[in-house]
Amino acid sequence: MKKLLNTLFVMQPDTYLSLDGDNVVLLKENDRIGRLPLHNLESIVSFGYTGASPALMGYCAERNISLVFMTMNGRFLARVIGESRGNVILRKKQYRISDDEISSAMIARNFIIGKIYNNKWILERMTRDYPLRVDVAKFKETSQALSAVIQSVRECEDLESLRGWEGQAAISYNKMFDQMILQQKDDFYFNFRSRRPPLDNVNAMLSFAYTLLANDVASALEGVGLDAYVGFLHRDRPGRVSLALDVMEELRGVYADRFVLSLINKKVVNRDDFLKKENGAVIMTDESRKKFLAAWQNKKQEKITHPYLGEKITWGLVPHAQALLLARYLRRDLDEYPPFLWK
Repeated sequence: MKKLLNTLFVMQPDTYLSLDGDNVVLLKENDRIGRLPLHNLESIVSFGYTGASPALMGYCAERNISLVFMTMNGRFLARVIGESRGNVILRKKQYRISDDEISSAMIARNFIIGKIYNNKWILERMTRDYPLRVDVAKFKETSQALSAVIQSVRECEDLESLRGWEGQAAISYNKMFDQMILQQKDDFYFNFRSRRPPLDNVNAMLSFAYTLLANDVASALEGVGLDAYVGFLHRDRPGRVSLALDVMEELRGVYADRFVLSLINKKVVNRDDFLKKENGAVIMTDESRKKFLAAWQNKKQEKITHPYLGEKITWGLVPHAQALLLARYLRRDLDEYPPFLWK
């Protein structure tokens, strides 16, 4: 288990949550594996299907402690709360800001800053780790260009201009992406981003990774009581998890892109893992998706020190940490939303 920002994350499989006095107790096959006081908790997030006792649910409902249930893969199942107090206030604040484009831009620019900053340091890391295999001068030039865009984004106060700066930064970063593919160059290459449908092996994997990441972020947002469908940068569209797409911007490169590159460069995937359809679309085989998902779950267990919180957490908890920070900003517990800045 991991306590983060007054939220208890229970990540051990087959763990049952029960109540003992004013404490939550973690049971696994009737063995007590953990115990924590409830008086300073705001939420409990449990990954798995085992569940919680009715006594614990009642205790948490009375004291406005939310109980959130996820699958082991991180898919949101349910959120149990008592009377609608803090949750409804939080969502009303989210809706008011979303309806105001100027207020939305103040938050959205931090998502974009996080994205561009992280992409910049992906390029810098490549020049450090593989100076003989990439065009260092070109990578450094692009890194400097991204730094300049970040400065422009910091001063930007409208959504349309933000999207323009984000698009400019994405073009610069994508031009370098193919050079970061160091193995299997005949079968894995990146010329441009193609989405519907993906037209090559790399784009097929990127699309799958972005879908998984969006689902993870949406679950994290629902877990803290936010509406994953009402965003600030991405505007409302039926069926689109706009806020999840907002928050995942800062994680696309550092989480999904690097993951895809690692599968290629470590030869976890190969040309036989893909099929090309008659319309030119490239799809992953059933077996390759299983392999991809297994590696994704392993990635989520890797540890990282969160740059803002200064605590060691798993990669899988990063979307939950950002969702908590966003909720705290909307509640005015923080002066500004702190994006995830990796280096």
